[in-house]
Amino acid sequence: MTLAVETVLAPVDGSDASMRAVEYALAIAERYDAGVHALYVVNEERARDAAFGDSDEDIAAASEAFIDEARALAPESVPLTHSSAYGFSPTMKTRHPGSVVLDAAEDVAVDFIVVPREPVSGKPDEPLGRAAEYVLQYATQPVLSV
Repeated sequence: MTLAVETVLAPVDGSDASMRAVEYALAIAERYDAGVHALYVVNEERARDAAFGDSDEDIAAASEAFIDEARALAPESVPLTHSSAYGFSPTMKTRHPGSVVLDAAEDVAVDFIVVPREPVSGKPDEPLGRAAEYVLQYATQPVLSV
């Protein structure tokens, strides 16, 4: 049985751990002649600030800067697309970073997910730390946790 991969999803938050996940996603994509979609997951504090009127410009700048770094690592043969999503909502209690990742996986029609496993700050409540557990439990695609 051969694994068919057209798109690899890498949820990121701008951390070193998420850049490592992008590196793995790029390697997998290169191996399978696939593309990578990086999903920038906005943390709870920034999501709350944006919901209460603060500018999204800082979030967009952070996302673009991270994606520019990721593009510098990408081989020419691997297309890299990206989007951003709020991992939390002050008005929707069911919004969880893991469900945001899986929703993006569905929307982008990914075949493989590479998720950073360790929380960035060492705190278990960091968005990608929470997302990793959720994605590992509920994803229908193969998942590599790095």
